[in-house]
Formats: sequence, C-alpha cells, structure tokens
Amino acid sequence: MKKILALILSMAMVLSLLTACGSSSSTTSDSSTATADTSAESDDSSDGFVMDEPEGEYTDLTVWTFIELHQEFYIDMAEKWNEENPDKQVRLTLMNMDYDAMHNKLSIALESGTGAPDVVDIEIGKFPSFINSTTIGLYDLSEAIEPYLDEIVETRLEIYSKDDSVYGYPTHVGTTVAFYNVELLEEAGIDYESIETWDDWKEAGVAYYEATGKQFSCLETTAHWVVNLMLVQKGGSYLDEDGNPNLTSDELTEVLNFLVECQETGAFSPMPGGQPDSDEAYASFNQGDYACQIMPFWQTSRFTNYMTDLSGKIAIATVPRWSTSDTTAWTIGGGGTGTAVVASSENAELAAEVFAYIKLSSEASVDIWNVLGFDPVNTEIWTDTEITENPDNAFVQYFVNSPFDALLEMSDSIGALSDQNSAYWSDITNEISTVTLEEIFENGTSVEDALQSSQDTVMTYVS
Repeated sequence: MKKILALILSMAMVLSLLTACGSSSSTTSDSSTATADTSAESDDSSDGFVMDEPEGEYTDLTVWTFIELHQEFYIDMAEKWNEENPDKQVRLTLMNMDYDAMHNKLSIALESGTGAPDVVDIEIGKFPSFINSTTIGLYDLSEAIEPYLDEIVETRLEIYSKDDSVYGYPTHVGTTVAFYNVELLEEAGIDYESIETWDDWKEAGVAYYEATGKQFSCLETTAHWVVNLMLVQKGGSYLDEDGNPNLTSDELTEVLNFLVECQETGAFSPMPGGQPDSDEAYASFNQGDYACQIMPFWQTSRFTNYMTDLSGKIAIATVPRWSTSDTTAWTIGGGGTGTAVVASSENAELAAEVFAYIKLSSEASVDIWNVLGFDPVNTEIWTDTEITENPDNAFVQYFVNSPFDALLEMSDSIGALSDQNSAYWSDITNEISTVTLEEIFENGTSVEDALQSSQDTVMTYVS
C-alpha cells in the first residue's frame, strides 16, 4: 500500500512541474534559471494546508510558497521532524500564492516590517532583490546548515549567499548532465561514452548529421543552460571584477563563437521552443529529431512524463568539457528555489533548524529523489545504490544506465554560476535569453556585435 501511495504521489507531483527549472512558458522572466519547482502556481492566494495538530506542545510556523506541491512535501517532512524531535514540534500553516503576487507581497511585508510569514520560498531569479537591498530582511541560516555541511554540495549555497551569510536552502543541485538517445546514436555508429570534450561533441554531431541527415543537438535561444556551463568551465563570468555586467568578455565571446561554428556544420540548430524544457521541445525529442540535450538533472522528470516514447533509450552521461585536464569546474548546478526564513519572525531560529532538516537532511533527500526525481543537495544517498538503483523507481526504470553514475563521476567538481546572486542578474539573463542568443543563432548577427549591443542595453540598468 505504501508503494502504491508513493507512486500516486510521485506522479501527481512530477506532473505538476511542467514549467520547472526554466521552461520558456514559466511565469518568471528568468527563463534560464527558474526553479525546477516553479509550477502548479495558484491564482487563489487563500489556497493552503494546515497540518494536523501535534500531540503535546508545538510552535506554529507560517509558510508561503508559489509551488502548490511543496506544501505536501513540507507537511510530510515536518511530521517526520516532529517524530524525531518531540520537544521541538511544529505545526505548519502553508499558503500557496500566485508567483508574482507572492514575491510582491513579500517585498512589501519586509519593507513595512509587518505581515511577513515565518518561512518563504523565493525563486532563484527573484532572490538577488532580497539579498542586495540596503537591509536584508532574511535570517542568516549559516548556523542551522552546519550539521549538514559535510554532506551537501556547498556551491549550491553560493547563489543564496551574501557576505558569507546564507539566506536560502536549495532543494536540489540541478547538476548539468548530458542526455543521449543511445538508440539513435548506435544506429549512426556513435558511442556516446567516447564524447569527453566539446570538440568530441562537435565531431560526434557532424558524424551523426552525415549518417542520418538529422540534427545532433540543439542551440538554445530562450535559455542559456549550455552557455552558462561552458562559460563557468572557462572560468568566466557575466560580471567584471567590480561586479558590473560584462557581456563582452573574452570567455563569453569564445563560448558563443564555438557554438556558431557548431551551427555552421549543419548538425546543430535552434530548436522548437528555444530550449529543451518546453512543450515544443518535448515533442521534437520524443519523435527523434535530436539525439542529445544538455540540461540540469531535473530534466529527468520531463523525460519520464513528456517523452514517454524514449523510455529505455536515453542514457545520462557526464557533460563535455574544454579539456579533460581542466582544473575548473566540470559541471554546474542549474535552476533553483531558495527557502528562506524571515529575520523578524519570533521563531526564526527554530524555523531555520526545521527547514534545514526538511531541505538538507538525508531523510529529505530520499523523497527528493524518489518522488521528484531531483538530485538532492545532500549527497549522502548518492552512493546508496539501494535507493539510487531501486528497480521500483520510475526514473531507474526509464533510463538506460544508473542516473547517479554521471553525478558521482563529476561530484568533486560541481561549480556554480555565482553571478546569480548579483543585483544585475535578472537584467543580464533576460537580455541573453530574449535578445542575444536569438540575434546570433536565428538572425545571424556576429557574436561580437550581438554581445556589444546587449552590453549597452544592460548597462542602462546600472546606476
């Protein structure tokens, strides 16, 4: 019965995550960094759950979210917390709100000093505005994180940090991996395991195109997951040393010129929907129009739910890098929602401790993988094959190889695009994903001209 209930919950939760982690149809303008959890948004700000009243003494905590299914997950984990901590029991009152309405209401509450919840989910694209203000209204979570530091991917904390203080708990790593259609590649005589560098990737694409006449992989125009990865691998950034926008850097120019060279081979092209996480892209991949996509790990749920014809055909592999001897990060995390605690809450210390358990503990990690298909920030379960290779797991059943094999191979070299906590990040990513990439890959504008134009645009936002 428990397995049946878990399966039903799993399907319900994953089906609600269509716009997770950066779909072009997401309500957020930050299409390349949106969370893997940004769907199931409600227009009714009164929607919500209240936990059953615990036996004995407890503390009430109010939680705001724009992700309806987070409510069920939080309640489930809070009940486990209460079982393990009978002297620190809590009862959660969870309010699910419209994405924009919730973030706007939070801003007003923090500025006015009244009306804020104890705990709140803040989408990654919105997070910089809350930690770059004159007065940060969020609670420093650093102390509550301490018990889990040895097990978690610390680079995922950077995007929610400011001046050595952490203000948000991540839900997943979002490790960027390669998804290969093994059936299509084998028919073309290509071994995906031989692809180690970006030059290998390009050459494999050309060989595939020559053998099949089909596209090997896509070029993004409405998101920049691959560009972010390649940029960080080069040690680059979208910011200069002073923290100002720098879209004309040598590193970004080199990345985009390489991708233009890939496009010129005929094996790589802009795809329907502009990126792999879109309705149009799901259909395109499902019918075999492309053999490869490079995306954060949470894309697993898109495969199992929207590309069902590919079950038993897709392998998850390590991403290419510029050189196998590189000492920079091999991969990066993508997307995210930071769960924050409001500093003015009279129960801030307890709330921080409870939600550290809910988001970072090994107990939480099991559900994060089994139910959502995410790669947990706590890596303790990454090596537990009873969990990661459980034959009853829907994701294990779908993919050709063990989903965690690639994660483990890259686990010691997971970097972060720290630009995401910049006050300019929203302007930068919006420009890149709505103007720059389309100019280059759709309109044929030179990389140098497109980047200079976008730099000029973004600089108008710098005071």
